[in-house]
Amino acid sequence: MSTAHVIVTVLAAAWVGFSAYSLLTCASWVVTPLTEYGVPRSWWTPLGAAKAAGAVGLLIGLAVPAVGLAAGIALVLYFLGAVATIVRARSFSHIPYPLLYLVPVAAAVTLASAA
Repeated sequence: MSTAHVIVTVLAAAWVGFSAYSLLTCASWVVTPLTEYGVPRSWWTPLGAAKAAGAVGLLIGLAVPAVGLAAGIALVLYFLGAVATIVRARSFSHIPYPLLYLVPVAAAVTLASAA
């Protein structure tokens, strides 16, 4: 396990954890767009919990690599789904936002699989 892998994974987990916290606390800058995209309010808590679980999984992956890899892959799929949701809603200017989370997670997965 390289130093880069540890640093990128911890930063990605913190970033995704912040995203989960923002969704679970219904921060207006998060939930307003979700409403515009047509994401039902009943999904917000499970989506936030999925992000939180993924962030924790990334950190656990530093000790148990298979868990981190699974969490990373799940988060990549989650944020690709977010991109698809934004495209479906035709809010093309919002596409960069989930990519801000996808890229560090993808980097963590890449570094984990290279180790």
